[in-house]
Amino acid sequence: MSIGALNKDTIVALATPPGMGAIAVIRLSGDNAIAILETCFTTKQLKPKSLADKKANTIHFGVIYDGSVIIDEVLVSLFKTPHSYTGEDVIEVSCHGSQFIQQQLLQLFVKRGARMANAGEYTLRGFLNGKFDLSQAEAVADLIASNSTVSHQVAMSQMRGGFSSKIKILRENLVDFASLIELELDFSEEDVEFADRTELKNLIISIQRIIERLIESFEVGNVIKHGIPVAIVGKPNAGKSTLLNMLLQEDKAIVSEIPGTTRDTIEDEISIGGVLFRFIDTAGIRDTSDVIEQIGVNKALQAMQKSAIVIYLFDGHALSVKDIEVEIEKLQEHIGDSQVLVVCNKIDTEDLNSLQKEFEKIENIIYISAKEGLYIDDLKTKLVAMFDNRALNVTETVVTNVRHVEALRKANTALYRVMEGLSKNIQTDFLAMDIRYSLEALGEITGQVTTDDLLGNIFGKFCIGK
Repeated sequence: MSIGALNKDTIVALATPPGMGAIAVIRLSGDNAIAILETCFTTKQLKPKSLADKKANTIHFGVIYDGSVIIDEVLVSLFKTPHSYTGEDVIEVSCHGSQFIQQQLLQLFVKRGARMANAGEYTLRGFLNGKFDLSQAEAVADLIASNSTVSHQVAMSQMRGGFSSKIKILRENLVDFASLIELELDFSEEDVEFADRTELKNLIISIQRIIERLIESFEVGNVIKHGIPVAIVGKPNAGKSTLLNMLLQEDKAIVSEIPGTTRDTIEDEISIGGVLFRFIDTAGIRDTSDVIEQIGVNKALQAMQKSAIVIYLFDGHALSVKDIEVEIEKLQEHIGDSQVLVVCNKIDTEDLNSLQKEFEKIENIIYISAKEGLYIDDLKTKLVAMFDNRALNVTETVVTNVRHVEALRKANTALYRVMEGLSKNIQTDFLAMDIRYSLEALGEITGQVTTDDLLGNIFGKFCIGK
C-alpha cells in the first residue's frame, strides 16, 4: 500500500500499552471515525445522540454495545478536523482496562468499517496533514522513549520545532541565492551575473559553521539518547561487581571472593542528576591461561574503547601508586578518547586519611567503599561533572538522530563543492547542481523532500497506536 493511500481509511488501535490496567484508550481516526462510533454508542440513558452535532474537544459519557449486548461504559473524547493530532476526525474511547473489553471493542470497530492501524500511522497522518514536519514527528518517538531529564528536554525541544526552525532558516537563506543562480542559467548566453559571488561565499561559510556545529553536537546528542557508556575496569577482586550492584541498588552482578568470577560484560542503566548513564561491569583484567576468562578480558578491553568514561577501580590496600601508574599506562592503548576516573575502593573511615596521603599524586582520585556504600554520592557527582557540559545545556540545538546527522553531512559536502567551484570559477550550472543537492539534503530532515520508502522506514519503527 502506498503512503498516499493510507489517508483514505478510518484506522483504529489501542493507544495505551497492551495488557490489563485501570483504563485503556482506543483511538479511531479518519473521515468515518465519528460515524463508526455512532453505530454502537449511546448515552447513559440509552437514548441515541449524534456526536457529529456536538462541539469539538468535548467528552461524552455513555455505553458501547454490540447488538443487544453492552460491552462497557466509556468516556468518548471528540476531536474534529483539522484540530486533532492527525488533522482528521479523531475519537478516543476510554474504557475499563480489561484485555477482553479491549479486544471486543477493537473487533467491533473493525466490523463497523475501521481497519487496524499500522505502526506509527497516526503520527504519519499528522505529518501528511501538515500538523508537524518530519523531524518533529521523529521527536515524538524520542519523547516516548526518553528516560532521563536531559533526553526528555531535548526531545521536547525538537518536538516543539527547535531543530526544524534552524534548518528552515538555513534552507531559506540558501534558496534566495539558489534562485538567483538558477536565473543566471536562463540568461547564460548574455553572461549576466545576478548572484554576488562574494556574498554567496560568505553565506555558505556562515551556513557551514552552523551545520558543522550541529554535526558536532551529535556526539553529545547520541549519548543523551542512549545513555553515557561507563566501563568499570580493574584487576580481579577490585570490587567492580559490588560497585555496579551498589549503583543500581540491586544484585545485578555475582559477587565472589574468587578471582575471575565475572566472565562477561554486564550492563544496566541509571539516571544520575537527570543524565542517563549506562554502566558496564567487566571481567578483571589480568594475564590468564583460562580461555574463557581471556575472552572476558578481551571484552573488557573492547568495552573501554566504546565508553565515554572509564572507571579504573582498585583495592586501596593491594596496589601502590607505581602499580596504578603501570596499570593505567597499559590501559591507555585501549581507552581511546575515554575520560579516566581513578577510584580507590575498600576504604573505611579509619584509614581514609592515610590512603589520601599515599595516593595524593594521582589526580582526580575518588575514595569509596562499594561494599559499605561510603562516598558513592561523591562518585556520582564526579561522573556528572565529567560528562560534557554541552549536553546539559539543552537551550542549544542538539542533534540526536542518525538520519539527521547523515543529511547534514551530505548538505555540508555539497556546500564544500560549491566553495571549491567558486574558487575555480566553475560554470554556473555546476554551482546550481550542488546548491540543489544541499537543499535536498536539508529538506530530507524536515520532510520537504521525502519518498515512500523513507516515510515507511521512519514510521515503521513507531509503536502501534502512535
